[in-house]
Amino acid sequence: MHTKSDSDLTSLEATSPKHPLYYVQSPSAHEAEKMSFGSSPFGSPGHHYHSSPIHHSRESSTSRFSASLKNTARNNGYWKRLQRVGDSVEEEVDEEDVRQKKAIKRFYVVCFVLSFVVLFSVFSLVLWAASTSYPPEIYVKRLVFERFNVQSGMDISGVPTDMLSINSTVKIFYRNTGTFFGVDVKIAPIQLWYYQRNLAHGLKVKFHQRRKTQRTIITSVSAYQLPLYGAVPGLSSRNGGHDNISLPLNLTIGVRSRAYVLGKLVKPKFYRTIRCQVTLHGSKLGKPVNLANACVHLN
Repeated sequence: MHTKSDSDLTSLEATSPKHPLYYVQSPSAHEAEKMSFGSSPFGSPGHHYHSSPIHHSRESSTSRFSASLKNTARNNGYWKRLQRVGDSVEEEVDEEDVRQKKAIKRFYVVCFVLSFVVLFSVFSLVLWAASTSYPPEIYVKRLVFERFNVQSGMDISGVPTDMLSINSTVKIFYRNTGTFFGVDVKIAPIQLWYYQRNLAHGLKVKFHQRRKTQRTIITSVSAYQLPLYGAVPGLSSRNGGHDNISLPLNLTIGVRSRAYVLGKLVKPKFYRTIRCQVTLHGSKLGKPVNLANACVHLN
């Protein structure tokens, strides 16, 4: 090493700034060896290596974190299974609730339909019973024999016999007593009988009668060239005039009335058969025969 002279030191002091001076002393070789040997972890066989507290804390925190992750994964799997089970149970409960609601709705619908049918049936029955208490009033007022003739002739097969021609009119009174319904009326058959022999028949009559109204019907009862074959002993072309003829007859009239109380659902029907006893007098042709007290209602 070179030693500096006093002049050098003086010049160095003059040139360097005025700061405090620090001196670093290097250790000797023996001290450096001791320091290196003591600081080495493998320098002394009697000493063992111990990890630092920081290292231990890192390992423990890592193990705890991994364990917590495993526990969290297991818990997540368990909760997922529970959630799936819960969802399936909720779906089953929801399906059961839907089925119960549908069953309740069907029950209510069936009850409503049955109640409506029962109530409507009772209402219709009440209307029917009420309408049957208003039967029509029917009277046969009179019968007029306008023409009467018996002459010889032949039937369609050429057999000779007496042929009857008769023309008459009958007057019928009809009244609908119903207060809340009209009726369709058909008058048929209208027939003149000599015991079991049908001598004449009338035309079929149809009409509609409104509630609490009445009418008079006049229809014809006639026969033309009816072969008798001797079935009516009092009638013969050989007897000459007809002024002395007195022939007991029966006039039968069938009347059918159908009421429409509730449309076509409630339709009470009224059947009436009227039989009137009348006598044909050859000397009273064209004169009305009063039948007010000569008729009976069979049903």
